[in-house]
Amino acid sequence: MDDPLNILILSCGTRNKIVQYLKKELSGKGKVFATDCSHLAPALYEADEFFIVPKVHEKGYLEKVLSICKDNNIKGVLSLIDPELNILAKHKDLFLDMGVIPMISEKETIEMSLDKYATFSFLKNNHFPTFNNYIDKEKFYIDKKAGKIDYPVFIKPALGSASMNINKVNSDKEVDLLFERYDDLLIQEFMAGKEFGVDVYIDLISGELSSMFIKEKIKMRSGETDKSVSVKDEKLSNLIKNFVNKANFRGVIDIDVFKVEDEYYISEVNPRFGGGYPHAYEADINFPKMLIKNLEGDPNKQSFDSYEEGVYMMKYSDMIVGKAST
Repeated sequence: MDDPLNILILSCGTRNKIVQYLKKELSGKGKVFATDCSHLAPALYEADEFFIVPKVHEKGYLEKVLSICKDNNIKGVLSLIDPELNILAKHKDLFLDMGVIPMISEKETIEMSLDKYATFSFLKNNHFPTFNNYIDKEKFYIDKKAGKIDYPVFIKPALGSASMNINKVNSDKEVDLLFERYDDLLIQEFMAGKEFGVDVYIDLISGELSSMFIKEKIKMRSGETDKSVSVKDEKLSNLIKNFVNKANFRGVIDIDVFKVEDEYYISEVNPRFGGGYPHAYEADINFPKMLIKNLEGDPNKQSFDSYEEGVYMMKYSDMIVGKAST
């Protein structure tokens, strides 16, 4: 009998749907294990088995995760939060030596995508349309004086995620105040337009783009897509294909794009499942199945435009009630 294809999801938090989807696709092939630093993370209770672990940067965290992999015959591991991706990538060989595949991009690519200015530099250097970004406020003032950019602008942490600590500012005084108060800030051009999210799967074996799903974001909540509608657009699809071919991503990624007038601008890349991925899955764009196929040692075939346009996603609140394990 073949070994089970057990998968470990790190920092599952409130991402119940991802756990549910992987369990469904793994049915009969293996189990889904989950971790979080809090026993009040609701997605834990969707998994076949779960573990409470230290916070990502606490002592003993990596050792605990490696121990879970060893004791439970884990074949693939992934994370749903940004800070953990770097740790997985940095220690990738420790997992591979145990027969565990980190289902993520390489370390350099992850570091680039989690650093907003590094992402901007990559996009600019490779001639992809993107917003103007500044980490030097004096350079911003020079360009503002030259008429290349104007208020309002966004100021955010260069290494932040989940739309945390973003400020929309309208004056030099506000810029100076924020830069005096905080380190490692980024000034980003404000562009009014339609926002799109593109869920992308790059095969872990072949390195080829396997599938994508495009949605127009209708409403956001806490940095995640709350309402969206599926769309197809050849111009945007070609832009994403060219970008993915130039970059070195693997597995699941989520790309934020803005459309201003008739031009698309790539904003950010999340090298993991995005919060709006359930829309893609429910529209039959099955990344969990693709991950499992790669774990089995088989590359995925390319499949594009295999979903319907005009399909809406509308998130709503749900709950789990019971005694939580400690």
